[in-house]
Amino acid sequence: MRSTDPTGDLDPGRENQAGTGLRLRGRDREIAAVREALMAVHGGRGACVVVEGAPGVGKSRLLAELDMRARRCGFDVVSVRADEFDQYAAGAALQSALQAYDGFARGAEGLNDQRLRLLDCIADALEDRAQRAPVLVLVDDAQWSDPATLFALRTLPGRLATSRILWVLAVRSETERPTVARVREDLERLGARWLTLGPLPQQELEHIAADVLGAKPSPGLARMLRGVAGNPFLAIELVRSFPDTDAVEAEAGAADRLYRDIPVGFRQSVAARLQQLPEDAVRLLQVGSVLGREFDFGTAARMLGRQVGSLLSGVEAALNCGLLSADGPRLAFRHDLLRQAVHENLPPAVRTALHREAAESLRAAGARSAEVAWHVVMAGGPVDDDAVTTLHTAVRELSATAPDAAADLAQRIAGLLPPRDRRRVGLLTDAAEYLGRTRRVHEALDLVDATLSDGVEPPQEANLRLVAAEIHQAAGDDAAAMTHLKQALDLPALPSDLRVRLLKTQATGHVYLGNITAAEQTDTGLVAASYRSHDPAVVVSVMVFQSQTLFYRGRLARALELAEAATARAYAEPTVPYLRPPRIPALWLATVLTSTDRLADTERVLREGQREAEALGLGWSLPHWHARRACALLEQGALDDAAVEAEASLAVADELEITQPNPQARAVLALVEIRRGDLARARDHLRAAEAGSGTNARRYGLWVSLARACLADAEGRDQAAAAALTGSFEGSFEDSEPTRLLTLPPSHWPAIVRIALRGAEPSVAQAVSGALRTLSARDDSQEISGAVRAHVDGLLHGDPRALTSAVAGYRSTGRPLALAAACEDLGELMAASADTAQAIPYFEEAVQQALASGALGDNERLRRRLRQLGVRAGAPRPDTISSPGWGSLTESERKLIPLVVDGLTNRAIADRLYVSVHTVNTHMRHIFTKLGINTRVELTRLAVERGDAADGAG
Repeated sequence: MRSTDPTGDLDPGRENQAGTGLRLRGRDREIAAVREALMAVHGGRGACVVVEGAPGVGKSRLLAELDMRARRCGFDVVSVRADEFDQYAAGAALQSALQAYDGFARGAEGLNDQRLRLLDCIADALEDRAQRAPVLVLVDDAQWSDPATLFALRTLPGRLATSRILWVLAVRSETERPTVARVREDLERLGARWLTLGPLPQQELEHIAADVLGAKPSPGLARMLRGVAGNPFLAIELVRSFPDTDAVEAEAGAADRLYRDIPVGFRQSVAARLQQLPEDAVRLLQVGSVLGREFDFGTAARMLGRQVGSLLSGVEAALNCGLLSADGPRLAFRHDLLRQAVHENLPPAVRTALHREAAESLRAAGARSAEVAWHVVMAGGPVDDDAVTTLHTAVRELSATAPDAAADLAQRIAGLLPPRDRRRVGLLTDAAEYLGRTRRVHEALDLVDATLSDGVEPPQEANLRLVAAEIHQAAGDDAAAMTHLKQALDLPALPSDLRVRLLKTQATGHVYLGNITAAEQTDTGLVAASYRSHDPAVVVSVMVFQSQTLFYRGRLARALELAEAATARAYAEPTVPYLRPPRIPALWLATVLTSTDRLADTERVLREGQREAEALGLGWSLPHWHARRACALLEQGALDDAAVEAEASLAVADELEITQPNPQARAVLALVEIRRGDLARARDHLRAAEAGSGTNARRYGLWVSLARACLADAEGRDQAAAAALTGSFEGSFEDSEPTRLLTLPPSHWPAIVRIALRGAEPSVAQAVSGALRTLSARDDSQEISGAVRAHVDGLLHGDPRALTSAVAGYRSTGRPLALAAACEDLGELMAASADTAQAIPYFEEAVQQALASGALGDNERLRRRLRQLGVRAGAPRPDTISSPGWGSLTESERKLIPLVVDGLTNRAIADRLYVSVHTVNTHMRHIFTKLGINTRVELTRLAVERGDAADGAG
């Protein structure tokens, strides 16, 4: 019968042999710490422990002890152990250990970014297991883990903090791998418990020696133990190697010296053990030390030019002497220090030659490209064409789940090639592209500059500049992108397909910059040529481009028609959806819909498009989907849900390490908090939006300027509010073009006019009015445009009839905050003309719309105005007041609770509610914060006690 009491099973005073036959000595403090973590996880809250120390100090031994104790407590244990060549492996060992595929591999080949898809796959599997039993995730030798597993270890302990999961990592303290350092930083920020295993005291080493020998060690052996620097593994091996005290005396002096962190005495002891073995065993161990801690027996035999059967006696000898084990499908050194000692005893020239031969043998046998890559790098070149092909495959495979690691590998391989080798330039171009998907954007651009300075051929230079331009565009620095594109297009003898790509990217840059005329003039034959292409992605891309230029010209109906056609074709063609934002058809379609009478269709388009993007592994696009949904929900007056989507956008961008989070999401959060009346939080979001806009100033500058102006307006700083708009809007409507205006959804346009008039900046108000007239002249098919124009005219001219028309128009558009604003403006105009009786109903309607939207700040302002007019306004309903506790939960948050009580995982809840799992994650964080709890267990208990488990009603 298994115990369910972690307190008992982790009592450090109990016998703790973990199947090794030797007691774990000198680690009572560490056992107590992991016992504490297990108790926390049993209570329903996640925890993380990092065990750090030198090789052989007992990290694996402690993990084995924890594994045994946790299983006795009823934990589901997931264990992963890394090897050196895993550093270049695509995929995730953690995913394999969980068998968490769930269709992950289907259709994954060829995708350019699977990071979030893989992360979600692992998270879903762990969360599902944690619903049934507490889970212990053990990762040994994490410093060598594959990049995808490291990505999961950096991200999932925070995301799954409310699930019953204990994460325990063992890592070498001297590792210099940058990705491991980032894991350390992220886990420290999450509050992980750090356990540093130091040297054991002499007394404990003598206890270990006594455990091995079955008797107290002799004085000579005790002196020998002082030379192992408190390392228990070395102590055990030395005791086993030198049972003869005379030999101990002879070797004791060597034990004090170190070579590459291994005591010379230990290396000599391993060498002495090899001298006692038959030659077949020695050669097998030497070749095996090159192949890795775990190695394939057949591969070792081929490298030795032998038949497998002829080496059986050598295998038996290596097993009998305790250097190898054969517990799994591959032979393995009992500890990596043993492998390292054998490997370091080989002459350097021999090691290099064996690594080169290992790479050739593994490549011929069809081994994982990651293993081949590791051996090529260890051999240090030269590299033939076949090896480069294999290595390029390894880089591409790795790029889908770990672009930063792929970039590092590509640069290492490039370093093995001659300076002007075309293959080298290709690898460096790929490396820059992969780095551009991470926070290491500056490294990517520096790499482009450094490669260009070496002198490359025109097509190679054009490719490099195209990569740089796309990186700049993704970061929002459109001006820098256009500089690279112009220089690339000026180069001679470019292949036609490359030139078309450059022109398309340049046209998109013009759209970003709001220069629609230049976009339309970008090679007039490009559009026609694209429509003749047999590549569906090219056709869809040009349809989106045409839709964008028409949209920003104000021809909304035709823009919508093309956007819908592009989206339909994209869904029908499996290779199309890999276009970059905002060229993803469904994402662009949602942008167009937000400015039309079909606002209600936006949610469906975004929901279907995002689920398709997630299924295809287009993780890099997810922040854009969430940000676009936040904008649409804000336009619909769903403030709480808009805030959740904006937060989800930032959270996903953080998981993906996107350098420039979309400032649009921060601006939405600022606008939401202004409406709610929390100006302090609005200021925080605005500061973050301003800091994040940077080079995004042109593309998202109007969003940030609008938030800045609305905040100043809410604070009563009229002139400052108008000044915030002047720089962004004045001069933006040359020839009354609506281009800049259309970067914001329609319900925001009257606010610009109102703030400008209040701050004595009539030129901005007039400019908006002129752009609206142009928009109406070009396309009068949208009722929302007519309502907004009437609203603006009413504000500009103090015309109650125009405002009355605006109120009537808004009532059918599904924009409650726009309706509330028009009602308030009309009420103020009537009240100013002493027509108080007719003004009051409009203020009251504005109150109702503000309350329905969760705009508590607007609601309070309107109630104050009603009181000034002599109306005794009732208090808001309790469930609309933003107070701590159950009453503060939003409708969307309440919907989740009965599903949590039913035991559904976050993924299952997302599927049930047709939302993103990242949206559910954000809702759950809000619920826990508002209720002051930390676990799903506590939430379930509270819901059952309140009787809310069935329907989530408050």
